[in-house]
Amino acid sequence: MLKVLTAEQMREADRLTTEIYKIPGLILMENAGISMVRAIEEEFGPAAGKRIIVLCGKGNNGGDGAVVARQLWMRGAKVDVLILAKIDETKGDARSNYEIIQSLAEAEIAPPVGNLAVYQITEYEQWVMFYESLSRYALCVDGLLGTGITRAASGLYGKVISDLAAVCPIPIVSIDIPSGLSADSGQPVGPNIKAALTVSFTAPKPANALPPAVFDNGRLIIAPIGTPDDLIHSSGSQLNLVEDRDISFWLDSTVRNPVAHKGDCGDVLVIAGSRGKTGAACLTAEAVLRAGAGLVTVASPESAQRTIAEKIMTEAMTEALAETVAGAVSREAIDRALELAVARDVIVIGPGLSSAEKSTRTFVRSLVMQRPRPVVIDADGLNCLAPWAENLRGSPELPMILTPHPGEMARLAGLKSSEVVARRVEVAREFATSYSLFLVLKGSRTLVAAPDGEVYIIPTGNAGMATAGSGDVLTGIIAGFLAQSPRKPLEAAIAGAYLHGLAGDIAGGRLGMRAMTASDITGCLAEAILRLGTHERPERVLSV
Repeated sequence: MLKVLTAEQMREADRLTTEIYKIPGLILMENAGISMVRAIEEEFGPAAGKRIIVLCGKGNNGGDGAVVARQLWMRGAKVDVLILAKIDETKGDARSNYEIIQSLAEAEIAPPVGNLAVYQITEYEQWVMFYESLSRYALCVDGLLGTGITRAASGLYGKVISDLAAVCPIPIVSIDIPSGLSADSGQPVGPNIKAALTVSFTAPKPANALPPAVFDNGRLIIAPIGTPDDLIHSSGSQLNLVEDRDISFWLDSTVRNPVAHKGDCGDVLVIAGSRGKTGAACLTAEAVLRAGAGLVTVASPESAQRTIAEKIMTEAMTEALAETVAGAVSREAIDRALELAVARDVIVIGPGLSSAEKSTRTFVRSLVMQRPRPVVIDADGLNCLAPWAENLRGSPELPMILTPHPGEMARLAGLKSSEVVARRVEVAREFATSYSLFLVLKGSRTLVAAPDGEVYIIPTGNAGMATAGSGDVLTGIIAGFLAQSPRKPLEAAIAGAYLHGLAGDIAGGRLGMRAMTASDITGCLAEAILRLGTHERPERVLSV
């Protein structure tokens, strides 16, 4: 996991790095510049012979840019440095690096290959001369504004950023964060750079990881520059960015024993479906099995059972439950549902269940209150429980995992959907901690919130997954993983959300986002698991 640090937490980590570990700011700045150049060359090829423009502000972000300019020049690039200030107006480590490149540019010494020029830009008209000829450069390095802004850039900076945000004919590489974004928010505060590549130092910031800002970062690289890990982990951050290696570790730690039988791999009860809403139950059940659970049973209203049995994959079992006149599960089904549940490892409740009738809502509430096993609740299961009751709580012995989309989350918490979207991290954290449960808040960059206040950002997934049944597949994957590791609900939720998104990315790559369906996500789950699970393939047994 990568800790996501706010601007203040990052400043404090930098301060302590210098104060405790005696690493001066100039060295951190040099390391940052070298890391930037390494990333640039990995992404765009050798710098030698390229003409590159580097835009610098008057603060430390610009100081990093000055180091980048010098390092690119040393590698043979032809570099024009535009500082949006007078050098004598700058201070600290940034000024030291500006004075170095100014001296190099004025010395007229023979460069390794190319040239270095420094321009102090204080008028918009000076910038326009360069802006109108940007196409002569191969690359633009953005070191204008760093993590300190909280509102829209103004003055000369605002005009330059607006120009680049509107039209830029060449790729932009941003230092730490695309200029114009507020580091502590995924929401834009004004015009901002749209980068092809962003290199963030030490740790990602919220704007590097949360939407919609994340989509203006381009490819994101996190570069260590010398800050000790203990300062990052003691920063107080409760926001985390999940990585491939975290999921690989979970997959490898839950790999099947060579002598396992189906009963060892988890048994899931899916209470889902209603008359006219049978597809959700089938999608969920198939995802349970594809995620690796050994057994799955779909319990549905009696009138829906036959349709589900005809549509569902051959390996799944079905059970009938008492129903209302409208064909939804009724309160009279509670005893049978509890009887089925006690014989399983995990309960799923909600997909396609219907929430229109009081009898169904009573059934859901009774089942959740009396649950004998861990439960995953989605869709109409959540709608039946909205608004959430104070006495509905998870526990370590009987954890609850909720998987709402923003609309369902709003109904659970008594908020407007717009409030949920604007405060996703805070809403997820507050709900999870208040009711001691695990919350998977679906959407672009799905969030997983835990009872201890930690929130995990899932970086996989794409807009093609905004299609009917995608949430049912996610619920099934999480339930299947939970059945295999019932004592690790957080890990099951994170792995489920991550691999669901990765399977969606694989499907989108093959089919395009417009044409993919929820079934395509399930169909690509095996490849997603094989991609990250190093021990997922069976060992070949050779005869001798």
